Amino acid sequence: MSSQTITADAAGTWKLGDLPVHRLGFGAMRLTGSAAFHLGTPSDRDRSIAVLRKAIDLGVNHIDTAAFYFSSLRSANELINSALAPYPDDLVIVTKVGPYRTWSGEWATSARPEDLRAHVEENLRQLGRDHLDVVNLRRMPKYDSIADHFGALAELREAGLIRHLGISNVEPRHLVEAQAIAPVVCVQNRYAVDRPDPATDELLRICGEQASRSCRSTPSPARARRAAPPPPMTKRYATWRVPTARAPRRSASPGPCTRDRMCSRSPVPATPTTSWRTWRRARSASRTRNWTG
Repeated sequence: MSSQTITADAAGTWKLGDLPVHRLGFGAMRLTGSAAFHLGTPSDRDRSIAVLRKAIDLGVNHIDTAAFYFSSLRSANELINSALAPYPDDLVIVTKVGPYRTWSGEWATSARPEDLRAHVEENLRQLGRDHLDVVNLRRMPKYDSIADHFGALAELREAGLIRHLGISNVEPRHLVEAQAIAPVVCVQNRYAVDRPDPATDELLRICGEQASRSCRSTPSPARARRAAPPPPMTKRYATWRVPTARAPRRSASPGPCTRDRMCSRSPVPATPTTSWRTWRRARSASRTRNWTG
């Protein structure tokens, strides 16, 4: 076996609106601890910063984050700011708004439309930015319609605080609802071959017929192997870019095999974001396997 390190740009490039990004991105949720949110042990700060910088060194130019990604000691946005500011010109940071956590880490009432400006401004403050590249509205189950929330974000886009808008945790009807208000550059839904969801498959089909891109959140390989689904809001996620054509099989480990299976299901591009643990495994694997994707 030859030793080879593959960088994110080897996966190809596509666009979020007018912003080009590589097909492999980085999800920041697990930067803050050994488990998501307030669960587990807070991460080592220096290690998390080193992981972010290594991701950039490996060609990542798309990071998925949120102000509610924090543990008792760590904030994903603060780590990104500390590690990467001043930001590379080609780095696209995508944030999510909608869910809300108190400073103690407890989940509280999700944002009402009039609350979203404060959520956007908090992301701006934590990241040290004057505008956000992309903001995904994550629909909470209590809201059947996203029109009022998405309309509030559209107003912030017109005000110059947001460049592009996306939606997350939605059904096909929500995409139609949002597109009647403002352009939608991405859809980010949980997607896993071991948990089929007809609504998500239908949404993916619709995105394939339109210019919208689909950004899928999928469980990490270790989590995907478990039969029982995890409790709500404690799922461990890694978001993988799913190419339009099936990628060659790279190893016999469950992670790449699962990703290859997902590749064959995708009619549209979807940016992959992944946790720092997955980055470490991928980097280690690249030293011992001949990855030629």
